[in-house]
This record gives sequence, C-alpha cells and structure tokens, in this order.
Amino acid sequence: MPDPVLYRLAEEVGTALKSRKLMLATAESCTGGWISEAVTMVPGSSEWFERGFVSYTYVSKREMLGVKEKTLEQHGAVSEEVVREMASGALARSHAQVAVAVSGVAGPTGGTPDKPVGTVCFAWCAKGGTPRSDTQHYSGDREAVRKQSVAHALKGVLAQLK
Repeated sequence: MPDPVLYRLAEEVGTALKSRKLMLATAESCTGGWISEAVTMVPGSSEWFERGFVSYTYVSKREMLGVKEKTLEQHGAVSEEVVREMASGALARSHAQVAVAVSGVAGPTGGTPDKPVGTVCFAWCAKGGTPRSDTQHYSGDREAVRKQSVAHALKGVLAQLK
C-alpha cells in the first residue's frame, strides 16, 4: 500500500500540473527515483509526468544532466549550486516545463562536519525561469531522511506552480 501522505501530495501535484497542461521531470540523487515512484503511483500520471533522471554519481550528473565538473568540484554533489544545475538540466533534456532536483546525505554514513547526515538540497525550476533552491536538515534513519525529502520535493513543486 502506498504511503498515504506521499500519495496525497503526488495527487495534488498531478492535479496542479494537469490543470495547467504542464509536464514534470525529476532529477534525483539520494531519493533514488522515489519522487518518480510517488508520482507514478497516481493513475493517469502519464498525462503530467514526463520523465525522471536518477543521477547518483558525479559522472551521471555531468552526462545525464549537464552539471558542470567545476560546480561539482567547488561545491560537491550535495549543494544548492549542483541541484539548480540538475533541475535546469532536467528541463533541457526533457519535454517537461517543470523540474525538481534533489541531492543529499541520507546516511547512515557519508556525512561531514559541513554536510552531516540528513542534509538534503532541493531545486525547482520552470522552463525559461531561474531555479530556486533550499537546503533542509532531517533526522532519522536513511528511509526517514529519504521519505521527508520526497515530501519536501513534492511540496516545492506545488509552491512552484502557485
């Protein structure tokens, strides 16, 4: 059975996109495709979900989404600079008009003093617009961090459409 909170958010995203005749693309790292899974649980999502990119490595972020090597080297994958490029890249490499991107440290390892476990960066962008981004700090285990990230990503899509 799908998570009721994520399902409801995905339904709201779908309704908002469909009413505006817009398509969504996702660019995911730490969520590993969970945002795409959440939106495709909703029947009829092919009317508003265009595609998803899962880019877990630096190489995949560069090759699939056009993230600049310099950006990755200077800021690391878990940064607002990188997720903004991921969101822009998802729009440039799809037929979508709205994109969401996420990259973070879900744990239980991989954290640093600057970017502890639970640090997750997000970006949202509309075609022709400037990406907006933010960083959240979540607690809990790996699944909890990832689930909270999916919910925040979907809420951000809704905010992008307002």
